[in-house]
Amino acid sequence: MDFIKKNLPGILVCILIAIPAFYLGKMFPIIGGPVFAILIGMLICMFWTNHGAAGAGIKFTSKKVLQYAVILLGFGLNLNVIFLTAKESLPIIISTIATSLIVSFAMCKIFELPTKLATLIGVGSSICGGSAIAATAPVIKANDEEIGQAISVVFFFNVVAALVFPTLGDIIGMSHDAVAFGIFAGTAVNDTSSVTAAASTWDSMFSLGHDTLDKAVTVKLTRTLAIIPIVLCLSVWYAKRHNVSEQERVSRLKIINLVPSFIIMFIIAALITTIAVYYGVDASVFRPFKDVSLFFIIMAMAAIGLNCNIVKLIKTGFMPIMLGLACWLSITAVCLVIQYEINIW
Repeated sequence: MDFIKKNLPGILVCILIAIPAFYLGKMFPIIGGPVFAILIGMLICMFWTNHGAAGAGIKFTSKKVLQYAVILLGFGLNLNVIFLTAKESLPIIISTIATSLIVSFAMCKIFELPTKLATLIGVGSSICGGSAIAATAPVIKANDEEIGQAISVVFFFNVVAALVFPTLGDIIGMSHDAVAFGIFAGTAVNDTSSVTAAASTWDSMFSLGHDTLDKAVTVKLTRTLAIIPIVLCLSVWYAKRHNVSEQERVSRLKIINLVPSFIIMFIIAALITTIAVYYGVDASVFRPFKDVSLFFIIMAMAAIGLNCNIVKLIKTGFMPIMLGLACWLSITAVCLVIQYEINIW
């Protein structure tokens, strides 16, 4: 009952936004339900910044409901497809992560940006947005202000990517190609929410069912696993730079959930599907899970739009925004160049 009392108002707000966004997405598939949900949420946020009793439910929807959506996507995915996708996208994933970290390091030195803030923006841009920032912050002892700035900057470019990338993909000739755009979205967009929004929009634009979404989420979750080596390396670097004892370094790592639980559950869902299909179950049985997943994604996008305060972002300062832009553009460019060179599109 406490959970319902705390979260129900915010969840209902997100549902009320998601329902018209869902139908608008059906009417205008070139835009898609998730993008409509983000835009409606952002518009409301301009006039409603203090969410009051709805705040907890909105936060729950943006985080947990989105994770539930990703888990449900695992149903209907064969593990063989996951392994093939990981192998296919690994060079792009490694290249884009390295690019973002190098850009953030270079700009940190050139423009004398705070090291911890630059690290958080670089890691958030290159791996998985807020999750990577949350995992990295305790290791480098970033304060709340630095965490808030990094999340605001990365989050802004998440929303821009969700709005811009489907049109960009069409312009450069990825039309009707679920694999090419799925890999592009999964590697060039830094947060799961925006990856799912962009991929869902692409599926809507070209009537591809859930093909692009499946590919993009699989690539994105493969990329998310990079949290583990990145956080371990940062922990060693910070310990040496600040003379942190081995015992203290290990204790900080213990409080971090290096592999988000929803990724493990996504893989379990895919494992269930793989076994079921192997024993003769029709894959169409899992279709309702994906339909529910899409509505959950739209709900999560509504919640994310409600938390997108443009005024607050501007107050974070000019240079952090420029750093986020540089990371975002460099990741996008490297991803497209490698995809083109290896003939993915």
